[in-house]
Formats: sequence, C-alpha cells, structure tokens
Amino acid sequence: MSIRATYRHFQTVPTRWKDNDRYGHVNNVEYYSYFDTVLNCYLIDEGGLDIHGGQVIGYIAESNCKFLRSAAYPDILEVGLRVGKLGNSSVRYELGLFKKGEDAPCAEAWIVHVFVDRSTNRPQAIPDGIRAALTRIQPTP
Repeated sequence: MSIRATYRHFQTVPTRWKDNDRYGHVNNVEYYSYFDTVLNCYLIDEGGLDIHGGQVIGYIAESNCKFLRSAAYPDILEVGLRVGKLGNSSVRYELGLFKKGEDAPCAEAWIVHVFVDRSTNRPQAIPDGIRAALTRIQPTP
C-alpha cells in the first residue's frame, strides 16, 4: 500500500449523492470515474492534450483497482497521481484515492494509456508537451 507522500500530483474530487450505492458507500464504478477525470484533467491542463481536435489521443489499454476502504457521500476525496512507467507510446499511471487529509488510501489503481493517431488508431510517440508533464510526476528512483 502506498502512502500519500509517494504521489506527485493531487486533485480534489467531491463525492456526489448519486455516487453512493444501496449499501451506503461509493460504488466501485465511481472510483474509475474519479481516476479518469483526474488523469484527463492533468493531461489537458499540464500536458496540452487536445481532446477535441488533437491528432494524438490516449486510449486506456489496461486498468486495475484495489479497493481498500469505503468512502461515502459527503466525503471529500483527493486523488494522487504519479507515473509508474513511461515508454515511447505508452504510460502506466499509478493513482491513489484518499479521504481528504488522510495518509492511507481508500483505493489504489493503475491505468495504462497508449497514445494513438486519432484517424488510424496506430500507436504514436507521446507528444512532447504531454511527455514533459508526465516526466514531472515520475518519482525519482
């Protein structure tokens, strides 16, 4: 289990009333939505990803989530993001979902993006701006 200090970027995500399921906690599918939102916000804001007109876009090739503790509305959550492995056309992100101010995560996930040409769906080198942004959140060895 990773602790908060091992992540390089954080974004706050408020839970919503609809996120809770019948059992009174955030449904597992919502965790993926939080991760996807934080990941794409980072790529857009820090890396210059153009989701509407850019020639190179990222597709999720793999994902995994380990659920460790429950969260529930009205918790305020903080998603930590770092790069686990940076390749030529792909990147493995590592994410942690924390209740605001807590060190132990509620969930840990990894997501692999493959960057592709929008029109051909063939792998492409990660664009320079995105690569620079990803390098900034890569832990030092």
